[in-house]
This record gives sequence, C-alpha cells and structure tokens, in this order.
Amino acid sequence: MKNYSKLSTGIKLALCAASLGAYSGLSYAAEEGVEEVERIQVTGSRIRSAEAMSASPIQVLDGASIDKSGTLNLQDLLMENPTFGTPAISRTNSNFSTSSGGVATVDLRNLGTARTLVLVNGRRYVSGVPGSSAVDLNTIPAQFVERVEIMTGGASSVYGSDAVAGVVNFVLKDDFEGIEFEGQYGESAEGDNTEKQFSVTTGTTTSDGAGQVMFHLGYSDQGAVYSRDRDISAVDQISAIYFNDPYENPGSIFEYVRPYYSSFSPQGRFDAGDTRFTFDENNNLKEGFDTNGDNGPADGFNRSGRRTIAIPTERYLFASNGSYELDDNHKFFYEATYAATTSVTELEPFPFASDDIYSNGRVPIEFMRNGELLRNPYVPDAIYNSATDTDGDGMRDIFFAKRLADIGNRGYQADRDTFRFTTGFEGQISDNWYYDAYYIYGKTKENQVSNGLVNVQNFRYALEAVTDTQDLDGDGITDEAICLDETARGFGCTPINVFGFNSITSDAFDYVKAPSMLSTRVEQEIIGANFTGELFELPAGYVGVAFGAEYREEFSRSEFDALQQAGLNAGNAIPATEGEFDVTEYYVEANVPVLDSLSLKAAVRLSDYSTVGNTESWNVGLDWTVVDGVRVRATRARSTRAPNIDELYSPPSQTFPSDLIDPCNGVTASSSGAAADACRADAGVAANIAENGEFTLNQSDIQGISGFNRGNTELTEEVGDSFTVGIVLTPENIISGLDITIDYFDIEIEDAIVSTPRQFILDQCYGGGDTSFCDFITRRPTNAGNNSAGSIEFIDSGQSNSGGTATEGVDLTATYSTDLGPGMFKSRLAYTYLIDGYDIPLPGADKDNWAGEIGYSEHKANWTFGYDVDDFSFNWSMTYIGAADFDDQFLAGLVSDSAPDGLPAGYIGIGSEVYHDIQLSYYITEQYELYGGVDNLLDNEAPRILTGISGNDTGTETDAGTYDPIGQRFYVGIRAKF
Repeated sequence: MKNYSKLSTGIKLALCAASLGAYSGLSYAAEEGVEEVERIQVTGSRIRSAEAMSASPIQVLDGASIDKSGTLNLQDLLMENPTFGTPAISRTNSNFSTSSGGVATVDLRNLGTARTLVLVNGRRYVSGVPGSSAVDLNTIPAQFVERVEIMTGGASSVYGSDAVAGVVNFVLKDDFEGIEFEGQYGESAEGDNTEKQFSVTTGTTTSDGAGQVMFHLGYSDQGAVYSRDRDISAVDQISAIYFNDPYENPGSIFEYVRPYYSSFSPQGRFDAGDTRFTFDENNNLKEGFDTNGDNGPADGFNRSGRRTIAIPTERYLFASNGSYELDDNHKFFYEATYAATTSVTELEPFPFASDDIYSNGRVPIEFMRNGELLRNPYVPDAIYNSATDTDGDGMRDIFFAKRLADIGNRGYQADRDTFRFTTGFEGQISDNWYYDAYYIYGKTKENQVSNGLVNVQNFRYALEAVTDTQDLDGDGITDEAICLDETARGFGCTPINVFGFNSITSDAFDYVKAPSMLSTRVEQEIIGANFTGELFELPAGYVGVAFGAEYREEFSRSEFDALQQAGLNAGNAIPATEGEFDVTEYYVEANVPVLDSLSLKAAVRLSDYSTVGNTESWNVGLDWTVVDGVRVRATRARSTRAPNIDELYSPPSQTFPSDLIDPCNGVTASSSGAAADACRADAGVAANIAENGEFTLNQSDIQGISGFNRGNTELTEEVGDSFTVGIVLTPENIISGLDITIDYFDIEIEDAIVSTPRQFILDQCYGGGDTSFCDFITRRPTNAGNNSAGSIEFIDSGQSNSGGTATEGVDLTATYSTDLGPGMFKSRLAYTYLIDGYDIPLPGADKDNWAGEIGYSEHKANWTFGYDVDDFSFNWSMTYIGAADFDDQFLAGLVSDSAPDGLPAGYIGIGSEVYHDIQLSYYITEQYELYGGVDNLLDNEAPRILTGISGNDTGTETDAGTYDPIGQRFYVGIRAKF
C-alpha cells in the first residue's frame, strides 16, 4: 500500500479534491507516467478502504453490495447502515399521509430528512416532496449506481445548505461497455409483497474512443401488504390502559385490549335523548353499543381489516449519461434521468359524525314549514320518539356517527414524474489546473386522486330530508322523500339515509361523494463551476485549492381542490402552498501539507439567499499519518440550513396528531395541583367532570384531535456545529486485509427550525407555568354531542427558530478480506453507539432526550460476510437494532401523581432485534448469473407497538419505519451480460 505522504503531486491533489467531496469524472493524468486521477478517489479504487483516505468520516457502499442485496429500492439497503435513522417517509409508514405516500427518503444521524443532503455524482438532485429538499430514492435506479458515499457530519461548506447531518452521494456508472439484462421476482412467505423488476443497461464507445454513452431502462413493481394479513395487525387493539402505580408492577404499564373496535361503525350509532341506538348484523335496531364484544358480538368496526402495511409502488426508470472529448484537454458531458412512479394508498372508510357537519353536533330530524311539522322519514320510530330538543330551537335532534362504508375505502393514487438533466464541460486548463462547469434542471410533478371523501355541505342538505306532504318540489307527489332546501334541490340534492348497513343509495352516494385532487410541482435550476489546482510548493508538498460558485433557484407549488382546501370534504383542510427562493454561493477549499505526514484541510462557503440573506459555513480538518498503518483525522465544521418552502410559506394546514396525552384526563372536582386547577377553569372540562365524576374521554375524543400547522416567513437559517475525530488502522504488516476506523461525532444545532411539539404545548398550558400556550388549544364546548364536552378539538402549532437538537456517538467500521481455502472471504462491520440525542422545544425548556428510545436505539450494527469460490458467491448480512425504551415524555403522561417524577431510563421498552438476510449466486456461464436470496430469514415478527403508544405507525401495530412489518421474503433473479 502506498504511503499518502509519498504519492505524486497529482495524486495528492486528487485525494484533496476527493476528501472535500468534489466528485469529478476527470481522467487526466497530472504528469506523464502518473496513474490517472480517476483511479485514486475518495471511495478508493486503488486503496482498499475509502474511510482510510479522508479527513471526514466516509462510508462506501459499492455496486457489488447493491447487487448482493437484491434490493429494488435503495432506501431499504441504506436503512441497514447504522448511521441512518428511521426515514420520515417509506413504503411502510406513509399509508395515512395526505400526500407523498410511498416516497422513499433518508435521514442521517436521526436529525431529520431536511438536514440530510442527497447528491447524484456530487451534485444536487431535485426534491420528490413538495416544499422540501427531500429526494425520493424511488427515482434513482439501483442497477445504475456504481457506489454510494455516505459522508457524516457537517458538510455545508462543501455542498451548501441541508448538509447539517451529512451527505449521501450516489455515483452512477459511466464506463459500461456492452449490454446487461436483469430480471427478478420475489414475494413474502405469506404470498404477498410480490416484487418484480426488469432492467436493461447498455453502453458503447465511439471507434476513436472520444465519445461514450450509456442507457438504462428499468421497471419494478412492489405489491401491497395489508394489515389483515398479519396476525399482529389483523384486529383493532389498543394499549393505552395503565396501572396507577407502575413502580409496583415493573414492565406492566400497558394492558393490551383486543379486540378494541372503532365506535364508528358502518351501521351507525345514534344518540337520541338519553338512549344510544345501533343496528345488529341483521339490520335490526337495538339499544346500546359495544366495541369489545363484552355482551355478545361487538358492534364496532375493525379498521385493521381495511388498512395497508406496505403501499404498492410501480416504477418506470430511464437513465443515461455520456461524454465526448472535444480535444485532449476538454470534454462535454451529460446526465439524464426520468422516473414515473405510481403508488396507491388504502385505508378504512371515513368515520363521519354530526359534529363534522353541525357546530353543535346535533342533526335536526323535524322541521316546521307552512305551519306543519315535517319529519325526516328515514329516522326509525324508536329513535324519533326518544329524541329531544337539545339546542333550544323547539325541534327534535339527534347525534349520529357512521363509518361511510357505503362510500368506499379511503385512499389515493399518486402518479409522480421526475425529470433531471445535467450538462456541462470539464477539462484541464494547464498542467496543474482543472475545471468543470455545469447546468442542472430538475422537475417533479405529481397528480393525486383521492376517494372515500364526501362533500360536507351536500351531506348536510341530503340529511335534512322530509316527506313532501306539501308538494314543496311541485311534482305532484306527496309521499316521497325530498331535500328540504329548495336551492339544493335545484342542484340535484338526493336525500340520504344513514340508518343501518348499506343504507346509502347510489343516487345519494353520487350526490355527496367528493373525490379529492392534488397537483404538485417542484422545479430546480442550478448553474455552477469549480476549479482545482496547485498554488505553490511547501517543503512537504504543494498547496492544493478548489474554489467555485453556484447559483440555484427552487420553486414549489402544492394545490388541492377547492373542497379539500376549505376542509369541506370531511378530510383535512389543506390550502395551497406556493413559494420560491434563489441563492448565490461562493466557496474556497484548501489542502496544506504541513509535514510529510500531516495535512491541514479547510473550506469556507458564503451564501446569499433571497429569503434569509447571507449565511456562512466552514470547516477545518487535520489528517495525520502517525506511522504506517495508523492515521488520525479530525474535523470541526459549521453548517447552515436555510428554511425550505414549506417552513416559510405553508398556510394553516390541518392535521390529526396522535399519541397525545390530555393532562386533564382523570381530573376530578377535588384533584389538587396546578394542572387540575387549569383544567377545571375550562367550562367544557368542568361540565364533563360534573357529568362523569371525573374528566372522561371516549375513543372518538382521543382519536379526533385536529390542529393546524403554519409556516413562518420570519424564519432565519439554523446553524449546526459538528466535531469529529477518529483513527484509521490499516495493519498491513500484522493482519493483511484488515481496515478499521473509529470515529467520534458530536453535532449540535442552535436556532433549529421546529414546529413546537403539541404535547409540550399541552403540558405548558396545564400546569407548566406558561398559559400563553393555551391560545393554541381549543376544547369542545359544554353542549358538545356524544358526551365530548371539554375534549380537545384543535391544537395548533407553527414553525419557529426556537428549538435545539443534538446528537453524539461513536462509529466503528471494520473490513477484512483474505484468501480462505479455494476462495475469497470478505467481511464488513458497521456499528454505531448513540451516546446522546435530544431536542429542546423552546429556549429554556428541558431537554427531551430521545437517545435509546424506539427508533433511536443506542446500539445499531450491520455485519456482512461473503465467500466467493469459482463461480459461486455467498453473502450473509446481519442487521442489529438494540433494545429501546418507549418515549419518556409519553410515559410521563401515564404516571400517577403519587409516583416519582418521570420514569427511569430503561424502565419499560422493547428488546433487540437481529435480522438475517442471505443470498447465493452462481455463474452458469461467463454471461449468465443466477441468484436468489431470503430477507428476514428467521421471519422475525416486528415488536408490538400498538395503537395508543408513541412510535406506532397506524395500521402496522409497530414502528414500521424502523422494524420489518412484512416478514420473511424470498427472491430469485438472473443477470445476463454480453
């Protein structure tokens, strides 16, 4: 192995540029007789370990590892690397999202998708999520990727905004000759999650060698997995019941209740006076309503029978790149990518109730017209006779709640198109100076059609039906049911019957249905140039520099139809969001050889945003070869992230948060303490206590909390300070083939852009000492239907530079390869120990520690073993996710006042998981390779994190972004190369 200090001038310069992340496909030699620069890269083509050649921690996933994984989506493979946290959006945790379902994002260091910068060939890539910088990995073809470089720690000085946690750089193949076909099929042990993919890659070079071009066409189809097809999620259940003193029952806070069906049933439930009614399975009216089946068959609805664990996703991919040498020193290049993706979400029919239509939650069932009392003809006599006047207008009214199964399941089909084109020139200016200049245009557009929603205004008109004894519509018929409102009749109003199973006619369905439309557009334009070269020579070598400039424009628009924007289709009220910004940036980097064995690296970037003004990022690093085989590296960096379009410009958009604990729950008239006093001060809460003896919430109260998120045009950039220090061991003379890196990292972000957590708002309002937070909370009034007085209706939140977040830990990577018997043995270990991680919601607030909680395990690792002999290859991968605790903030809300404050770390949680994946491949001939594998070999069932517990992904009964909710999966495939 060559010693870094003895490499030629040209190679030193190449290493400098590579370690600073400026990927280039240059293949010019710095001086005659020196190996081409392209052969010495940060990822290491001539050096066994990429980690051993950078002052910043970098891990590399090569093309062979991608092939051996059998993955159709690069997100699935990256999630095995312990430096990544749970993705914000994946195929298994986005079924309930109002948009972007099935998108695949990545999150380095658990610091959020917005703080992870995704690049392709070292340059920015257009976002796949409107209003953000999040790249959809569905649009990057795995079979066209040469390697993936994962650079952790602040990198804004090199790449610009968003690289606070680090960079994920996908380097595409560019020197392929011939043609390669690949086909693969797979499915789970349960017969679902079918996966099909076909691709062809071809490349050629002109006869004079000056031109080169490659093309890739790919198709993949990942099938659905439904909640009903996994035992853990097949039946609605809940785990929010707890013991008053958990310290007397270690590990037994939660009591699982199964079944625990929804009180919104397809046959409906109806409150008339003091009596509740529903219908049995034979559509006979009966009194009472039972969600658990304690007194016979349950009347509730099993939502899990209609939910989806894994969203079906279909993709068509095209990618191409090429170059042409204009002369010996300059060449033209281009890159092109197009992806068409379709994903389909499906969930249970909409739970609809009176309070979705009427502010007081009461449906009138009789009306006075022309001195005659008219009655809704669909109301059964028993319900009509029990009904009373609850709102003081002299007319009887009722409350109803009904699962709109007659309307159909909710869900949407999203069709996304992503196009990106890059073109430019690169070359050699002189013996020691190189350049590249480029232009990038990227665009993502999405069209989404949602079903299962209703027009609330039309539903109200259709509900207010009467028997037309007065011939109000003038058709001569006096025994028919008509809509009472004359204007609504003119627009085709059809009366609707909500009483019982399958009661809504097709005509009424057509009148009230309201498919929702979403149209989005994201555009990105970039122009930039980079220059690298040598300034002058010091005793230890030449001072290398890189400098350049870049101009970037970003635009995003997301617009639902008018009904959705106004919240009049029974769904979230989501107004249109539109915004844009531009930024001009300049940077300079330097590599100063202080000694033969010690170099100093530094970079600074100045940016001018149209939104936040001027920002500054920098880093300083040391790379010291202590002795042969032992290197020490350290980097100190300051990174910035400017707010994205959603954070700046999003208008109040409705959401339905989950896993919230109401501090008033269980409060009585005699409960003591500041929280109890604050709760009783609300009239609705006081009325609820008077009615029930203590403040009581029903299931629909718990699951019916809504609120609005808001952007903030006054946001400024957030600043992250990171420090990494590590040692690289390549003990060639002791153990040949072994490379080890150990890196400590510490990242702290000040003035973090956050949406104030809703649980924090609740805790501050009720007994936390800051009643100003109460302005964000709206509780239902004293006359709320369904005995819901005082329950939370809305909790709003907005973006601000008021938070802080930090993470600290240690990474260990080790690679080893050696001849073993007749073949070659290879192994790689990647391990991360998370020492600390926390968020600070607002200045002065206590830290919310998340290190060690679900999704943030302290210990994570991936260990792979491979053995190649002749035409056979075997690969075994183990992914370890350490034990984790439940969210301490969530648990604190369950602890009784008599228990000690808080819960000790490790008090209650879930155990560790180890997933095993194996693959075998065999070259039938030199051209044909047959392969197959098993993922989740031991068919591990995901840890039980049920509805009502923080960390649950609805419909999966686990944290589906962290753990595998699908189970054992098999695949086979074939590759043919010519």
